[in-house]
Amino acid sequence: MDRGTERDGAVTEHAASGRIPLAVVVVDREGLVSHWSSGARRLFGATKEEALGRPAVDLLPVSGALPEDDDPSPYGAYGAYDGLGHDLETSLDGRLYYPAAGRARLTVPERSEMGVPPPAGWGRDRVDVLWWAYPLIGPGPERLLVLGADVGRLRQEDGEDDPGFDRVAPGFALHTDFPGAGDLAGKLPEILPSMSVDESARIVGQILELGYPVLEFSQNDRVPVTPDWGVPRRVERRARRERAAQAAAQGLPIPREYSDEAEDLEYAAVRERLEFLNEVSGRIGTSLDLSRTIVEVSRAVVPRFTDVAGTYLREQVVAGEGFPDGAPDTTTMWHRVAVEHTDEPGRWDDVVPVGEAMPFPAHTPFFQCMTSGEPVLVPRISEQMGHAIASQFEKRDIRPLITGRSMLVVPLKARNVVLGFMILLRHPERVEFNDMDRVTGAELAARAGLVLDNARMYTYQESVAETLQDSMLPHIPPRMAGCDIATRYLPGTLLGRVGGDWFDSVKLPGARTALVVGDVMGHGLNSAAMMGQLRTAVQTMAALDLPPAQLLRNLDDLAQRLGDGYLATCLYAVYDPIASELHIANAGHIPPVLVRAGDGRSELLDLPTGAPIGVGGVPFEAVRVRVRPGDRLVMCTDGLVEMRGEDIGVGLATLCESAAHPAASMDDACDTIIRALNTRGGRKDDVALLMARLNGIEPDDVAAWRIGLDPEEVGRARAVVREQLHDWGLARLADHAELMVSELVTNAVRHSHGRPVELRLVRGDTLLCEVDDDDHDLPTLLSAGPFDDAGRGLRVVSMLAREWGTSRTSAGKTVWFELTLPRR
Repeated sequence: MDRGTERDGAVTEHAASGRIPLAVVVVDREGLVSHWSSGARRLFGATKEEALGRPAVDLLPVSGALPEDDDPSPYGAYGAYDGLGHDLETSLDGRLYYPAAGRARLTVPERSEMGVPPPAGWGRDRVDVLWWAYPLIGPGPERLLVLGADVGRLRQEDGEDDPGFDRVAPGFALHTDFPGAGDLAGKLPEILPSMSVDESARIVGQILELGYPVLEFSQNDRVPVTPDWGVPRRVERRARRERAAQAAAQGLPIPREYSDEAEDLEYAAVRERLEFLNEVSGRIGTSLDLSRTIVEVSRAVVPRFTDVAGTYLREQVVAGEGFPDGAPDTTTMWHRVAVEHTDEPGRWDDVVPVGEAMPFPAHTPFFQCMTSGEPVLVPRISEQMGHAIASQFEKRDIRPLITGRSMLVVPLKARNVVLGFMILLRHPERVEFNDMDRVTGAELAARAGLVLDNARMYTYQESVAETLQDSMLPHIPPRMAGCDIATRYLPGTLLGRVGGDWFDSVKLPGARTALVVGDVMGHGLNSAAMMGQLRTAVQTMAALDLPPAQLLRNLDDLAQRLGDGYLATCLYAVYDPIASELHIANAGHIPPVLVRAGDGRSELLDLPTGAPIGVGGVPFEAVRVRVRPGDRLVMCTDGLVEMRGEDIGVGLATLCESAAHPAASMDDACDTIIRALNTRGGRKDDVALLMARLNGIEPDDVAAWRIGLDPEEVGRARAVVREQLHDWGLARLADHAELMVSELVTNAVRHSHGRPVELRLVRGDTLLCEVDDDDHDLPTLLSAGPFDDAGRGLRVVSMLAREWGTSRTSAGKTVWFELTLPRR
């Protein structure tokens, strides 16, 4: 019979070679036609211009009902085929999420006017349509791929009265069932010209997984449907075998194209490519680590598909940063992140080392690939092209490595942005890349691009999470007044490492220190943001020297104002090293552990539990606990002691036991606790741990005076400070200390409302001086001119002091400064 060709691949050969005409239609997520092949025009009677953008239900055979008994159709009634006979409308409206197939009668007026003759025995307006529908999953706008075929035309073009057509029904089969079924994967992108290669490859990939369209003529006779050359149907196979038999009978050699070997080779080639893609998919993406994923992608294609694979990524991808901005150009830097090859070891290392970054000129196939987002095939690299490519490599001659080789450059894309590309090279003696390899490379690149983007996104999100967590967790100094502090933070083991656990310490008046551990319930950025707000609020209220119970009360009010659904636990303790006392309040948190210095005994402090922050309307209570120098306070979040399937009491007991274990340092003591509790397995939550060794301050290291409001008392303040520093052996600090004390006491006497001023010196790791008065207005640092009477006092303090500050107290305010002790 005559051979015929239809544009965009819907029909390339007629029934003599075993083909049937196919219509290809793509429906978007709004139910509108987004692609309409010329085969669809012939089958369904609408032009491309008429079809695009119209509801698919208006154009396709949505009903599976057959004609009435008096209809002239010779095919008779049929039911659902193998459970796949849903109406096409069920697929169009999204009610099906698996492939469906069916057969329907379609009325198309005036078909003959479009040059398509009606099937024999039919009215001009009747079409018996076979259809296959594939739901499409992915980032694109497509929702459904519909393939259609005209049974009447199939019968007419075959030209024989084959009763098998009476039983023809549509169905699906996996690609492993039939030789040549892979042709659909190879040719479908050619009949989707409005789509890019990677979009077509993505759609083809889903068909590979869901099953090929087939025609069933009998229970055991099924034929794959392909839009181009594929495995012949029974007619062609029978004719080919007859020709082979005739040649054998005449004693002639059997032509290769008539042999079963040709068919077997074709089948083997298709199956090998599909197995290769499946193998690659299984070998890449085993980890979300970007470096490991890069190596997996490169090694997956060597040596089975290519002999050399070089992978290049954009700078932002390598750095794990956000999505690259803008299209690549000649200034875009591409990092060579992997080179795999079958050549002798070291041959490529010096010429194209991993880690090098370089741009690519516009005349190269690499630039063409990265700007178009399409694979570029170079059957053989000529001397001229080899010279052009080698010109990019300064002081290195790459021509011996590439000239004469077949090259395929495939883009690594995600969300229509080129993240990188792979340069694939085959040895000169190996068969060169062809169009089928180009399609295979596009499918490979689509899968690799998705995997790399997942790894990139995870790396980026992990970096953002760690940066956010680090910015929210304070860097606590190891020594505060009268205590040593050590901390640990462990992120959760789940993806999205950001959590709501935090710890903190705040310097308070009177050489006291506030110690805080809290835990916002939940995970993710919302919890971390809530944690940051609560931590800032605690620091602010601690600077106001609020009592622990009042601070938690205010924190609870704040949490309710921030919004519903936020709950947090918090443990707030104020350590007074002079009074050797802890003042603690608890808001639903696990109790702290106190390890006694004398006998090493550890105990959970019995505190009023309180309700979590955010519950509202619940009172908080504070208790005072006497401590001795050398005692250790251990505060942590429940992620350390709580394990799934285990009573929390077991974890608390382990915490007490490990906290009491002797350790050479505070850091060692923290590590001992972490090892004891973090090796049990099953931990999913993040962990915050704070340990404070309560060293105390000896009474001999504290000196305090009450200063009257008479300005002459300023002189006495200077005198007692100088005398005390001489007694402590700190005479070298006396001049500066005396001058600063004079400025602070003068201001306090001037602004006091009647209560005597209090002056205190504390000798510890530094010399601390505090001046208290009953005025609540905090002083500020001013710029004083040469003739101004005020404004110089705090400027003198800021210049001479190691550190200084102000804070409000319940009775007024405290202004303080510190001086570094001289080396002994």
